[in-house]
Amino acid sequence: MKNAWRRWITTVNLAGMSTTSYAYALMLTLIFLAFSHRATADDPGGCYMITSSGKTVGLGRLCGNIVTPSDKRVFRVPIKRRLGGTPVVDVTFNDKKTFEMIVDTGASETILTLSMANTLQLQTIGTMQAQIADGSQVEFPTTKVQSIAVAGITANNLQVAIAPKASIGLLGHDFFGNYDIKILEREIEFHHR
Repeated sequence: MKNAWRRWITTVNLAGMSTTSYAYALMLTLIFLAFSHRATADDPGGCYMITSSGKTVGLGRLCGNIVTPSDKRVFRVPIKRRLGGTPVVDVTFNDKKTFEMIVDTGASETILTLSMANTLQLQTIGTMQAQIADGSQVEFPTTKVQSIAVAGITANNLQVAIAPKASIGLLGHDFFGNYDIKILEREIEFHHR
C-alpha cells in the first residue's frame, strides 16, 4: 500500500497538481461509510409518461425513432477523460446542471466540491464526522440533492458531503452500489445486480 501511495503521488505531481490537493482528495475517497442510500435504475426509455398513481407507462410505439438500449440491465457511460488513471464522467444533478466527476470505486459516498454546491444553490443541512486515510477525524458539511443521474441510472434524495478544498467531485457507492462496474478503455458499464 505504501508503494502504491508513492506511485499515486508521483503521478499526481506529474499532472501538475499539488500533492496536498490530491492527498486530500484521496483521503476523501476512503472516508465515507455513514450513509446507506442506494441508486435504482428505472429506465423506461426516451418516451414515457407517469400516471397520477405514479406508475410509469412506456410510449415507445407512439414516439417512433427513440432508441432504447438492447440490454436494460446494462448502462454504458462514456469516459470523458482520466484523472490519474481514474475515469471522469458527466453527472447531472437535479435534472439541471451537469458536472464532470470521478467515478471512485473506493468512495462510499458522493462528494461535491464547494463550487458544485454553490452552482446548484444547495444549503448545508448538517455535518458529518469522517475518518480519513491517516486515521484522523474530519468534519464535512452535508446537503441533500433531489437527483443524481448518469446515463439511465438515477438516485433520488441523496445526502452528499461537500469538500470545500476538492477540485473535482467524486461519484461514490451510494450512487452505484446496486451495480457491478466494468471500466473499459472508453466507457464504463454499470451492470444491474
